[in-house]
Amino acid sequence: MITESQIKSFNKNGYLVVEDFMDSNQRNLLIDRASYLIEKFQPPSRRTIFTTNEQERASDDYFLGSGDQIRFFFEEKAIDKDGNLTVPKQVAINKIGHAQHILDPIYKKITKELGLTGLAKQLGMKKPRALQSMHIFKQPGIGGEVGLHQDSTFLYTEPMSCIGFWFALEKADRENGCLQALTGGHKTPLKKRFHLSSNGGTEFDILDEEPWPKKPLDIFEVEAGTLIVLHGQLPHYSAANSSSKSRQAFTLHFVDQNSHYPEDNWLQSNYQ
Repeated sequence: MITESQIKSFNKNGYLVVEDFMDSNQRNLLIDRASYLIEKFQPPSRRTIFTTNEQERASDDYFLGSGDQIRFFFEEKAIDKDGNLTVPKQVAINKIGHAQHILDPIYKKITKELGLTGLAKQLGMKKPRALQSMHIFKQPGIGGEVGLHQDSTFLYTEPMSCIGFWFALEKADRENGCLQALTGGHKTPLKKRFHLSSNGGTEFDILDEEPWPKKPLDIFEVEAGTLIVLHGQLPHYSAANSSSKSRQAFTLHFVDQNSHYPEDNWLQSNYQ
């Protein structure tokens, strides 16, 4: 599926950009399916916001129980101080996650078609497992910033094995919050780990206090259909969406089943 030179590039940089990986039919099916699921979704009285402020969602059972469910999370700016939507729900959703690749027939079909198990093996996994999926919207004008982070912070294994597969369902550019990454940063230690607390809720363990290397982030302005593969330790970021257009993306995170998946990881699933 990918060449030896692409594998070397991934190992060197911590990411790989592959254009035209997902065809227009697959993209349209996912976009249409997400619209259908949102239309059917009835927002609960307590609306869960997805934000990079982990302390806000630390004790939210709706979020913590989403590992083997299909759940809906709102943009922070779509909710007022009283918990009411400030915009229609169709443009209020931050993301749908985290098990639609297993539970929904359309997402399951396309996940299989993409052949990511084989790609994960090419990148060194022995026994790949698709652990979580997300449909991310980055809504026009209110799509929030996602701070610099490493995916292995949240999907930790021993040894670390997480790989992210990020698909642009729409064009992504600077204005609507495209991905940015610290090239080669996957060679730095994992900074922290997010996990369930023995006292209830969640907490971070600080693993490395050294600051990130001081160099500019590479910016990935990509066309729809592009795949960006992200090493689990690669620091990456996306700015807020200041434009009038959305930036939809579909992501899957894989881990190696030959690595130990701790019981105190926040994401737990009954599906293998």
